[in-house]
Amino acid sequence: MRDDKLDAMTEVALAALSDPDTGPARALVRDLALGWPQAPALAICFALTTAASRVEDEFVSKTASRGFRLAAMVAADCFALEAMGRTPATCEDLLLFWRRVDPYFLEL
Repeated sequence: MRDDKLDAMTEVALAALSDPDTGPARALVRDLALGWPQAPALAICFALTTAASRVEDEFVSKTASRGFRLAAMVAADCFALEAMGRTPATCEDLLLFWRRVDPYFLEL
């Protein structure tokens, strides 16, 4: 995956985590998957973790823990997908998984 795409995903995550008025945090995960469907699914985890680390460095708030929690939840879904043979899982695979198995990130 090209660094510029990963940087863009991280910037979207950082902006959303830094803005208390962005709505449900899980919408961010859905938006990242929709915005980069061909990206490796774990890129969402990387973008969320990087953004949460930056927020954690700048602010002491629950925003960082929310980002880390979302990254962990996406990582669990990636693990499930890869255990089912979708290796490496893409964001598009995540969207299909969420539609069929666990709609948490889709039903806001």
